Amino acid sequence: MAKPERGLGRGLDALFSEEHSVGEKQVAEIEIKLIHPRKNQPRKNFDPQLLQELSESIRERGVLQPILLRPLDKGYQIVAGERRWRAAKMAGLKTMPALVREMGDAEVAEISLIENLQRDDLSIIEEALAYKNMIEEFDYRQDILSQKIGKSRVHISNTIRLLSLPQEIITLLENKQLTPGHARALLRLDSDAAQIKAARSIADGKLSVRQVEELIRFDNKDTGKAQSKTAEEVDLEERLQKHLGSKVEFKRRRQGGTIEITYFNNEDLERILEIIGLDNIN
Repeated sequence: MAKPERGLGRGLDALFSEEHSVGEKQVAEIEIKLIHPRKNQPRKNFDPQLLQELSESIRERGVLQPILLRPLDKGYQIVAGERRWRAAKMAGLKTMPALVREMGDAEVAEISLIENLQRDDLSIIEEALAYKNMIEEFDYRQDILSQKIGKSRVHISNTIRLLSLPQEIITLLENKQLTPGHARALLRLDSDAAQIKAARSIADGKLSVRQVEELIRFDNKDTGKAQSKTAEEVDLEERLQKHLGSKVEFKRRRQGGTIEITYFNNEDLERILEIIGLDNIN
């Protein structure tokens, strides 16, 4: 599938500046009733209090920055600025300023994702789902997506991995009862049951990420990890796991031993090799 040549990680402000350089006539007053949100918008949840505050500001000062739209057969679709559109409706406005551009689905998805990332509007799960959607729907490789949105490939891969956690843990993340750091630590446990048990302990006890790592270090009954590991080996395992974002296990022998690194698929392996500094396996 062909992809847009230029990345938008440089910022949406540059995009709006380009439009304004053509002339102010690029900004049009569009009837709010003709504007529709995009179904696959990365951001799913809008804080009611913040929305109310923005609505009151718009009622007093108007919409200070135009939203970005693309034309549909009937009306327009929001590319960037859904929160402003919602707040403008709440404020009772009939029209609002907008830039209207013809865009393909992939470019719309890129811009919508970047806008939310730049404004820190997404939860970690919304971010992960947005990355997954870009990869599956538009056939983007993680390295291409990284270039497009200005996020490292390692960050994208590690964020997507959170979607493999049980739904109960994802719900705790969405409800902010767990942090992304907690969730990444839980990925090191071998079973859903162990992950859920640890997650509940975190939510009930408000454990720090460091305390979670300590909990996971000693919760290895099912895997039979050797109690004979030295403190130095356990520390090295943990440091490697943090560095690689994957499960790492030292296995001792009479002389020497092995280091086992777990990966889930070819892309995960490539991510690990990239961190280590080796060439792509392909």
